[in-house]
Amino acid sequence: MYRTYPKKRYGQHFLVDGNVIRKIVSIARVGKDEDVIEVGPGLGALTAALLDAGAHVVAVEVDRLLCERLEERFQGVENLELICEDALKVSFVELKRKRNGSRFKVVSNLPYNISGPILVKFLEEREAFTELFLMLQKEVALRLVADPGTKDYGVLSVLARAYADSRCEFNVSPGCFRPKPRVDSTVVSLRVLDRPRVPPDLERYFKRVLRCAFGRRRKTLLNALRALGADATAVERALARAGIDPKRRGETLGVEEYIDLTRSLLESGAFR
Repeated sequence: MYRTYPKKRYGQHFLVDGNVIRKIVSIARVGKDEDVIEVGPGLGALTAALLDAGAHVVAVEVDRLLCERLEERFQGVENLELICEDALKVSFVELKRKRNGSRFKVVSNLPYNISGPILVKFLEEREAFTELFLMLQKEVALRLVADPGTKDYGVLSVLARAYADSRCEFNVSPGCFRPKPRVDSTVVSLRVLDRPRVPPDLERYFKRVLRCAFGRRRKTLLNALRALGADATAVERALARAGIDPKRRGETLGVEEYIDLTRSLLESGAFR
């Protein structure tokens, strides 16, 4: 193993357990000549397993020193493309276009410090992907699959349900990483929907409604949605049309209710 030390600022915890790596590749059903994105390859343990499965791997690594080590380790490997950039600044849609529209499967042990933002980015650029298999902190995984009315339910939960079918696959103990994280981890899968549950013409309004509803969790929907710039009458009319009690709070609504509410707010002229 290369003498490369993990950096806290990048949230690096290198996955070193061979059994866990093999299980991830198996669950992801990685096949020969499949196009795979890996964010945060680290020392390349998962990368090597993906390559052994016959995949064409695009590995995105922000750490320049690790990039050098990966280039050395995989020198001459033709089915690996290494991108030494911040994954949050990479256009996955553009990568798809460069491959004549071929969509990617994502298989990654995500750096802890970008797990939330990169999940949102994956969902925003979902046209580039078929499925995602991601190692996350357990608490983030629980937020991703949380049900309405639970403490973990939030914007990420609703977005995930709007654009994908998600589930927790298995938990991973801290001892499977170097250095050991202080939290448990979970591998999750997201199957990107061919037809999102939220209609395209409502999408930007839908996201505004979520920000208002969850940005003021202690407030009722009637009060929280005033942040859209509408008066209480327009908001109350929209809630009534959608069949939603104005005294409910944002964390109690399911994705279909949010879609109905967004449409109703738009028809009531509540957006400014």
